[in-house]
Amino acid sequence: MSTYMPKAADISRNWYVLDADGRTLGSVAAEAATLLRGKHKPTFAPHADCGDHVIVINAGKIVLTGNKLEKKMYYHHTGYIGNMKKVKYKTLMAEKPEFALKKAVKGMLPDNTLGRKQLTRLRIFKDGEHTHEAQKPEVKEF
Repeated sequence: MSTYMPKAADISRNWYVLDADGRTLGSVAAEAATLLRGKHKPTFAPHADCGDHVIVINAGKIVLTGNKLEKKMYYHHTGYIGNMKKVKYKTLMAEKPEFALKKAVKGMLPDNTLGRKQLTRLRIFKDGEHTHEAQKPEVKEF
């Protein structure tokens, strides 16, 4: 019995639409990361990029449970001494919900060139409209 090794020519990439309306941030991010990596396919290999394209709509309607809107913070450093910035998720979700979701999905992908390549196939839209109708994406229920 030999181990299956996917070739670049054998990989087919599908397009999926995830509707995030009323879903939690973590569940949407986990489903998107699974599709981006290709873990839902029987031909999955951790060393190969065999994932699909993912379109997330209604990112502005994502829910955070508990007290996370008030207590959860997003930290980043500007590069200058003493310039650690922090933003509450309440502000982040009101202004840039696409960024919050992209950051959550990025944390669920590998921290290497493979993960960075997979993240380029993620498209996030704040409302219910997207610009990828020509690719004929199928709606993924989760």
